[in-house]
Amino acid sequence: MENPFIKDYTIVDIETTGLSPAKNEIIEISALKIRENRVVEKFTTLVKPDGEINNFISELTGITNDMVKNAPNIKSVLPEFVDFVKNDCIIGHNIDFDLRFLRHHYSKYFTNSLDNKSLDTVKLARKFCPNLGSYKLENLAKQFNISTKGHHRALNDCEMTFNLYNVIRQKSTSVEQVKIMI
Repeated sequence: MENPFIKDYTIVDIETTGLSPAKNEIIEISALKIRENRVVEKFTTLVKPDGEINNFISELTGITNDMVKNAPNIKSVLPEFVDFVKNDCIIGHNIDFDLRFLRHHYSKYFTNSLDNKSLDTVKLARKFCPNLGSYKLENLAKQFNISTKGHHRALNDCEMTFNLYNVIRQKSTSVEQVKIMI
């Protein structure tokens, strides 16, 4: 049976100054364009927030105020990001978090919407790799011998998610289960 998972998609990850799209800002956006299960193009940029990045976020991500002081703002980054993603299905780990931020900030500046289909590797891992305990990206990566180097930087997390998606793909054979999740 042919593997049911999609082969053309874009993996997305962001880093933010906090957990609330209404109160916090995006400070990094990265994406990997995948065709036939191969990375064919990368998008990555730091984003200059209106406010300061606090010490907790800087320690977690490694992104400092000095690093973003000359970065483009979110209003100029989002059209480039949307152009990169186009109509692809967006895959990410806990992708609803990322999409809430992206959609919130996109709707602040633009009239059209970011309404791509999405697929969450957390949900896939729970379905096809049950009883693992923790489904955090770093823990799943360690479980499946995927490098966690640079965790909490958007491009590195995209690469970890891509590798995790491929591990999960190999563990599944049900076309219907995957179609329901997209």
